[in-house]
Amino acid sequence: MNDIGHELSRIVGGDPNGIFLYVEIGEGWVRPSVFKDEGDVVRWYDPKDDYLSDLLFEAWYVEPDGPNMRWSVLEYAIVDGKFHVSMKYPEEVNVDVVDSERRQTALRARFGDKPVVYPPPPKGAFELKL
Repeated sequence: MNDIGHELSRIVGGDPNGIFLYVEIGEGWVRPSVFKDEGDVVRWYDPKDDYLSDLLFEAWYVEPDGPNMRWSVLEYAIVDGKFHVSMKYPEEVNVDVVDSERRQTALRARFGDKPVVYPPPPKGAFELKL
């Protein structure tokens, strides 16, 4: 878990205070979402490579391979230089069913109604207007 914190610090470019990592994971896949509280807003960060995912798989595979033994959701926060981790297990949440509201619920629980800033789409990205 300490290595995950170091990687999160690298991803956000320095000070880890205010980082929140939300992860959903299953056999052969992982969806990490990195956020940082920047005062008036919460900013999303793209890990850009697979190292964070590798660390998460490593932590996940440490758990015994039995029914409901491996966590399916991990919430990892860094506050005042200390990391705090909570996990949910398959009997609590079925991550095999994609539901983007789970992440939004976790963000609201942690940051309230602070706006979340996502990066703009890359130049030349296709945009569909209705």
